[in-house]
Amino acid sequence: MGAEAGCGRGQLFLRSLLFLLLAGPPEPHPASGQLRYAVPEELEHGAFVANLGEDLGLDVSTLSARRFRIVSRAGARQHLEVNLENGILFVNERIDREEVCEAGGTCLLHLQLLVESPLELYRVEVEVLDINDHAPTFPWQEYVLEVAESAVLGARFPLESAQDPDVGTNSVHTYRLSPNGFFSLEVQTRSDASKFAELVLERALDREQQRTHRVLLTALDGGVPERSGTAHILVTVLDANDNVPAFDQPSYGVSLPEDAPAGTLVIQLNATDPDEGPNGEIEYSFSGHVPPRVRELFHIEPRSGQVLLKGPLDYERASLHELYVQAKDRGPSAVAVHCRVLVHLLDVNDNAPEVTLTSVSTPVLEDAPPGTVIAVISVLDRDSGDNGRVSCEVGPDVPFELRSSFRNYYTLVTTQALDREVVSEYNISITARDMGSPSLLTHSTLTVPVSDVNDNAPRFLQPSYSVYVMENNAPGASICSVSALDPDCQQNAYLSYSIADGHIHGMPVGTYVSINSDSGHMYALRSLDYEQIRSFQIQVQAQDAGFPPLSANVTVHIFVLDQNDNAPVIISPMPHNGSMATELVPRSAGPGYLVGTVSAVDADAGLNSRLSYQLLQATDFTLFSLAPDTGELRTLRSFLEQDATRQQLLVQVRDGGQPALSATVSLLLSVVETMPQTLSDFSEFSLPPEASSSSPVTLYLLVSLGSISFTFLLAILILTAIRCRGERRSHQGDGCSPPCCHCCPGSRPSSDGLKTSNLTAQPPMGTTAATCLDVPGGGPPGYRYKVCLSPESAQSDFMFLKPCSPPRNNEKDPGKRSWPGQHLQVSKQIKQPNMDWLPPSTQQLALKRYQIRHCGNRGSMWKGGCGDGEVISNAVLN
Repeated sequence: MGAEAGCGRGQLFLRSLLFLLLAGPPEPHPASGQLRYAVPEELEHGAFVANLGEDLGLDVSTLSARRFRIVSRAGARQHLEVNLENGILFVNERIDREEVCEAGGTCLLHLQLLVESPLELYRVEVEVLDINDHAPTFPWQEYVLEVAESAVLGARFPLESAQDPDVGTNSVHTYRLSPNGFFSLEVQTRSDASKFAELVLERALDREQQRTHRVLLTALDGGVPERSGTAHILVTVLDANDNVPAFDQPSYGVSLPEDAPAGTLVIQLNATDPDEGPNGEIEYSFSGHVPPRVRELFHIEPRSGQVLLKGPLDYERASLHELYVQAKDRGPSAVAVHCRVLVHLLDVNDNAPEVTLTSVSTPVLEDAPPGTVIAVISVLDRDSGDNGRVSCEVGPDVPFELRSSFRNYYTLVTTQALDREVVSEYNISITARDMGSPSLLTHSTLTVPVSDVNDNAPRFLQPSYSVYVMENNAPGASICSVSALDPDCQQNAYLSYSIADGHIHGMPVGTYVSINSDSGHMYALRSLDYEQIRSFQIQVQAQDAGFPPLSANVTVHIFVLDQNDNAPVIISPMPHNGSMATELVPRSAGPGYLVGTVSAVDADAGLNSRLSYQLLQATDFTLFSLAPDTGELRTLRSFLEQDATRQQLLVQVRDGGQPALSATVSLLLSVVETMPQTLSDFSEFSLPPEASSSSPVTLYLLVSLGSISFTFLLAILILTAIRCRGERRSHQGDGCSPPCCHCCPGSRPSSDGLKTSNLTAQPPMGTTAATCLDVPGGGPPGYRYKVCLSPESAQSDFMFLKPCSPPRNNEKDPGKRSWPGQHLQVSKQIKQPNMDWLPPSTQQLALKRYQIRHCGNRGSMWKGGCGDGEVISNAVLN
């Protein structure tokens, strides 16, 4: 026996290889949707099992990148492993079938293969085939059997069974008995197909002739090569006890729940013996061939025959236990009789389902499509029947569901689109419940974080921004701050601010304002001037750092607030030769006589430009009054003989700003008896020079207004001249071009021409009709232009050129004929009454002719009126 065991270990590898060759290549089972292989036990590390990469149709080069692996429960031994370089399934550690599968029958290793990207699950079964690596062994090397000499022929004596951990043909196949003249051997088969031997008496014993008999019992398995084990049987012949106990029946059956506590009565056995005394007293015990596991679980009372539960039962480990009980009396040469007790275990729902997360792919992107696999979950219940049938579900109100893939395997998938901004993390409750009564359940929680994608554009806190900035601000001063929010996270929520390209008054917007890209604070890059720019708007963009980036725009309206930074500028009257303005006043003037109007402008706005006039100094405060709102200077009373003929006044113009700014002008009024009618020499009168501006801004303003007006009027003259020339060609022979009314070359307009003009000036306060003045023009030779002014106003009437219709044959007065020339119609009133933008000769001629023909000694150029007549304006076309 020892020699066979040593030789068998040495030939283990050759037998395994031979077994694989005989078994042939493994075949997948398409009907079951899984692969099944067979491998003999006891193979060395690295032994080939199967080529999974080829059988599963996988690309071997991607196995490592896709994390191809065997999923096993925690704590389980990894008997098999996969080579990721070639996809071959090989033996990782030695497989002992008798250790892996305690019970007999088919021994299967269930493998769950997992591959990612995309996630796929395969099920593989590997059957561990038994090899004949164990020889049968007997519990004892020598067995003593007592047989009464009165034993009848054919009496049977069960012998101790040999144990062989192998299964199938490799287990105990038969027994042999060494040749002898009294006993034969009969081999019996149990319900589990195991074999045991009974010694049969073939010849009557005679104790007096031979007290003992020694035979050799050999147990043989069915493996190749055959293995065997031996035990010596010593048969002692006893004196006769001619009655043996008898059981009620040769076999008993009983059912017992697996959760029965220790001490539970399994069965009450009863055997009888007709003998009396010790020969009739029966003792019960387990037969010698009862397995050790049965002795651990059950106990039999020797005197009463009660079979009691000794250890915990487990239906999942063994559902049937077979007990062999013998009974013999206490008399000499007692003969034991045997019976069989079959204990059937009833399954109890004592195992809750086990939930195992075999693979988890987290976090999950919020834009993952419905049906994305999040995890693979295995559920196992060791009970049987309804107690082992399990249903698995997830908690309510979560966008996930479980889908069954294989038996007791589920995949957790998404059912709808996720939104990290609504729920950033899910705690999914998984409940596994069996069908037993009462039902057992297991809760497991899986945390699934949601990963952010850039699916939200920034949003400004306001639809638009209005910013008010005081002019004359310091460059670099902060003017406002814009802010936007992005519900995404991390870099998808990091915002940067910028100003869209554009122009403000022809300049890039970047020269006016800048913005901090991180905080959104905006800064003025230059000092703003309300008089140059009063408002502007810019577009601010907020852009996140996601991929692709998302952005939003908002309009920022910037309003410049006025400051009182411009003093009033007096434009009429103007000082004479830089000293003071002079004027003549007739002594005959009565109370309320309009001496003149002080006019001023202020470049500011609002209250800062609201002007008030005040008489600061006067030779006689009782003689003159100054209107605070209009600046009109009027007499309070008539002149007296004792009044001075030269009156000196100091007028202040003050704006409404805080602090207020002001300007002053000195007036010298000469009281005369009569106003002069003619001027002896044109050179005796000249227009006063431009007053010194209190600031460069005033000078710029005056120059700009003069330039614009001159350009505009020059364009009108050119267009009118071109039109008149064109129409004169169509009316050759006429003395006057019909389209040009009231003015003809080389002549002055008649009163009729004035009457037919389009000028309709209504004299205020009952004054006479408007007074018109012919002024030589700077255009084609011989052309004159007409200027009319309202009498009681400091504002000028500007008259645009307008041609009249030519005379018709059906006119009532064909003798009247319009003068060719330019007719000026009132269009706009201008507050600035100076004429500096006209040629000097035109200015002097206009002023002198007005004074001679209309004003005489009653007034002068800067007056608001000439008695009852109309006043000439400074707005004269050249």
